Amino acid sequence: MKDYTPRPDLLAGRVILVTGAGSGLGRAASLAYARHGATVALLGRNEAKLEAVYDEILAAGGPEPAMFPYDLATADDRSLETLANTIAHHLKRLDGVLHSAHQFFSLTPLHLQTLEQWQTLMRVNLIAPFALTRACLPLLQQAQDASVIFTGETHGHHPSAYWGGYAVAKSGLETLTRVWADELGADGNPRINTLIPGPVATTLRSRTHPGLAPETVASADDLMPWYLYLIGADSRAIRGQIVECQT
Repeated sequence: MKDYTPRPDLLAGRVILVTGAGSGLGRAASLAYARHGATVALLGRNEAKLEAVYDEILAAGGPEPAMFPYDLATADDRSLETLANTIAHHLKRLDGVLHSAHQFFSLTPLHLQTLEQWQTLMRVNLIAPFALTRACLPLLQQAQDASVIFTGETHGHHPSAYWGGYAVAKSGLETLTRVWADELGADGNPRINTLIPGPVATTLRSRTHPGLAPETVASADDLMPWYLYLIGADSRAIRGQIVECQT
């Protein structure tokens, strides 16, 4: 997939919801989806960052996006259903969801991690992606070919010391992917997969590996072929898979 070359109109006419759209991989994916014709619904808790991505998309000539300032740490069923209904009312359709929002505290041993931290980690990194997808499911199932991408993490796939609740939450996304894909079946809609970016130059990477030069790992833009492939129709046969980016 690293050599995948999407056609320019891959996402023309489609509406894609991106969480964590204000920075990092969410921002890069939002810009990439818009470049390939998608109307992007930008969701994040920092309105100023969403506005900056909104302006970038318009400046590049992309379809006018929509903004949804929203804090997944405080999400509940009612507000998520309201969000889904708002998308349906204003954008009329939903063809895909990229779950890129995340919560991370620090690399610490388990005995120093608190109950409150774990509740937040589970809520943002695992429970919210499930609940948002569930709320959007009726709208996604109206689309001809919808795709949901959960963002996994290397240390959730290959657990190691100090990643604690973050790794546990991310590993849960892999199980969620397989369970949901099994329930939807081989021809079900939407198709659901987990994408593991691997080492990438983001703010999170700078916090977990502060001494590592950014140029020694992939950039967010380097990974966009995977993000475009899995959200577009070319990957319609891929479902229930855990995909690791290779650069």
